[in-house]
Amino acid sequence: MKPVGAITRGTTNPNRLRRVDNFIAYRCGPLLIGAAQPLVVDLGYGATPVTAVELRGRLAEAVRADITVVGLEIDPVRVSDALPFADPPGLEFRRGGFELAGLSPVVVRAFNVLRQYSEEEVAAAWRAMTGSGALLVEGTCDELGRIATWAVVTDGVPRTLTLSARLPVLEHPSIFAERLPKALIHHNVPGHPVHDLLQALNRAWETEATPFGPRQRWLATVRRLRAEGRPVLDGPARWRLGELTVPWP
Repeated sequence: MKPVGAITRGTTNPNRLRRVDNFIAYRCGPLLIGAAQPLVVDLGYGATPVTAVELRGRLAEAVRADITVVGLEIDPVRVSDALPFADPPGLEFRRGGFELAGLSPVVVRAFNVLRQYSEEEVAAAWRAMTGSGALLVEGTCDELGRIATWAVVTDGVPRTLTLSARLPVLEHPSIFAERLPKALIHHNVPGHPVHDLLQALNRAWETEATPFGPRQRWLATVRRLRAEGRPVLDGPARWRLGELTVPWP
């Protein structure tokens, strides 16, 4: 199939996507365990295949040993460079884009890809990547993976938004504004729900100042948001990891 999409910058680093990988193991574990063919596509792994290699290792350890990860890149040079790292049948690399090279995965991870497209192109890309029934985790992060945000998308429709931070280095949650998914980053203005959420998060953080460190402060912040009526999902086990997940609406 002809790849659909455009070549992106391809910036990557080891451990950059550790936070979202752990979320995928948690959120998608039951789907993968119950699948006849536990296939995960890593779309747009970048200039080196390190994050695809890490995804395969983490899911094989945390979910099931026979999981298959296929890394897709639209740039044929990147695919060629990645082939020495392949370890079939558990890890493969192919050329492909939003059409997923004709594969029908259970889960798709697309990180730091749509950030380089226009907002008007996001909905069509979501529909293409979930068209075969896959659950899509799509988002963005900083260069070291310390700040990340992502959407869970099914049937082309975003279901949840997750904000995730490495708490020991989190100075203020306002930094999430720089790393929102493409579908939201231009909507962080008064009158839009994502702006309202971030403002509430900032106020709660400033209210919950504590001498016991950023982890306890984050836990208190998330609890305050829930007490204020925000539909915060999951519980302390996920919050402690620096995550905050809310329904997309």
